[in-house]
Amino acid sequence: MAAVFAGTPLWAAEPPRGVAAAFGNTVKALYPDGRYQWLWFNADGTWEAFGRRGKWSSGHWTQRDGQRVCLKQAKPIPIPFNYCTSFPADGGVGAVWASKSLEGEPIRLTVVKGIQRP
Repeated sequence: MAAVFAGTPLWAAEPPRGVAAAFGNTVKALYPDGRYQWLWFNADGTWEAFGRRGKWSSGHWTQRDGQRVCLKQAKPIPIPFNYCTSFPADGGVGAVWASKSLEGEPIRLTVVKGIQRP
């Protein structure tokens, strides 16, 4: 049964899915050497990351084909190509999936609740 406030039913909002689930949360990428990279996506199309080697980077992201997210690095140095990886369209906080790093290494990505800093 829905609660009613001023004549309008109050329903729980659906949790965000896909890349929107990352807004205000953290995407952690686990590498084969056991180290993590932390990524933060913003609704304005920007991203920031702290790499497994202890370096910060940032840039812009775009979504392609509904399930691919492409990153273009602007800092610390502009990179002239995009890195694209899967991002489950139905995934939310707690989603886990396999992908490949920029170098081709297998990685495991997880959407973790909240902004977690290394």
